[in-house]
Parts: sequence; structure tokens; C-alpha cells
Amino acid sequence: MTNFLNKFLLIGLTALGVVLGAALIGSLSVIFTREAPARTMLRLAYEIKIWAIVAALGGTFSTIEVMELGLFEGEITALLRQFIYILGAFLGAQLGYFIIYSLVGGR
Repeated sequence: MTNFLNKFLLIGLTALGVVLGAALIGSLSVIFTREAPARTMLRLAYEIKIWAIVAALGGTFSTIEVMELGLFEGEITALLRQFIYILGAFLGAQLGYFIIYSLVGGR
């Protein structure tokens, strides 16, 4: 159980870190483009969410292999575990977006 929880937290926090890092570091480009940093941070956080999920899961092929194993070979626990990991990645990426959204004061 602890291995499952450790991996769930690792995936969720990795997705969170990718969104926060991309938004904060990526918004440094406004130094050169003279745009609003808050708007740039929010746009970057929104656009990077799907890539944060993929990065946190460690690529898509292993996820697809586990899902195939669960569907076609009857490994329902592996399939359920993988869906929970995907949910953790979604939650981490969405939490990162919410933090950036809160920092910049909404739209």
C-alpha cells in the first residue's frame, strides 16, 4: 500500500511541479516581449497541463501497456491502479493551474 501511495504522490507532485515551473520560469520571457506577466503565467499554466500529465506518468506507452494488460488479460487491479495514477496526475496539474490562477488574481 505504501508503494502505491508513494507513486501516487510522486506522480501528482511531479505534475504540479511541471505546471508551476513552466508558468513561473516561462513567464520570464515578458522581459523581452513587454507583455503582462500575469496573463503570460496563466496562459502557460493552462497550456502546459496536458504535458505535465504525460511527463508525470513517465510517457504514454507504459500506461497503454498496463491498460491493455488490464483490459485483455483480466488484470483489473492493474487497470484500476493505472486510472488512479492518471487521476493523480490530473489533480496535480489542475492544482498547479489553480495556484497560478490564484496568484495572478483570476483572469
